[in-house]
Amino acid sequence: MSMTLGKQGYRPPWPQSAGEAAAWQIRQIGKLLRQAEVLVVSPATHAAVMAAAATLEPADISTLDRDRDILVRTGLLVLPEPVVIVNRTGSLSDTRAFGWQFITQHQILPTAQYPGVRVTTFMDRDGPVQPADWRLAVSQARESGSPLPPLVPDGEYGMRGDACLAEESTETLAGLSEQHRHFQKALAQASQWRSEPVPEMGEWSGEQVEDPYDDFVGRYMFAFWRLITQGVTAAGPSQAGTGARTTPGDASSQPSDPDVRVIRLAAPSPRPTDPAGEAKRVYHHRWPVRMHKVRQWYPTRQEHRVIWRGPYIKGPAGAPLMVGEKAYLADS
Repeated sequence: MSMTLGKQGYRPPWPQSAGEAAAWQIRQIGKLLRQAEVLVVSPATHAAVMAAAATLEPADISTLDRDRDILVRTGLLVLPEPVVIVNRTGSLSDTRAFGWQFITQHQILPTAQYPGVRVTTFMDRDGPVQPADWRLAVSQARESGSPLPPLVPDGEYGMRGDACLAEESTETLAGLSEQHRHFQKALAQASQWRSEPVPEMGEWSGEQVEDPYDDFVGRYMFAFWRLITQGVTAAGPSQAGTGARTTPGDASSQPSDPDVRVIRLAAPSPRPTDPAGEAKRVYHHRWPVRMHKVRQWYPTRQEHRVIWRGPYIKGPAGAPLMVGEKAYLADS
């Protein structure tokens, strides 16, 4: 219970039945949806966050300082399109939105309480993953007069937010990340695991996300929070015609609500003038360029922080953004 509900902010004593735990989770999701500030991430920023998340080791996430890294205490981040995830058992799922709330985590010891963040994932009711039993559930809910909402709660995760590993050495973090991998392998021995560490360079072209260690949610949110505080993104009011939709499956729903903010990738610094006489290549589309992770030392704070060099969007302003040529249909 401490590893599941305690990490999500449930204060002991633990519930005695699954129904009691489910009722508590439903209340927390309702509170999130009532209080959250809605953010819609642009396709370019989403590609950058995906690239950054690909560079993260498990221990990096434990350097999160919620009070400094997270600008919005309660938020709902809507993605421009569902992300298809290959889970540790090989099954597919899709994620369309992330919600988060500040909590206090409760672990086994009475004094083991930590500032944390509860992250709720939402799948797309009409997304690309449509197995037969899911289509049946959607149909039955509609026929009963209580249709499922476009964003359906999928899972909840507890993330520690007190920067508990922020001052540890790179070697210590690498060792902890390796221990995490061994622990996750023991949880699902029948699965086919990757054994190599994650790359230092990251890019994303729209493909499925392999998530054998069940940590994609934490990596994505950590990368998003750090990037928007790092100055490589810009937040502004929603504008009609941006192409971002707040309701999956409704092409006419443009984010015109003044309470909705759109997070976009900031424009890169102006490039120096091209050398005289050098032919200039003309591009007809834009695309995200790779980024790489750096553990930057801050002398005034006496700590390392994970930051990213890049990415930036290459190509002329106003040209269509190209993030990949692959399309996936997940069916039974």
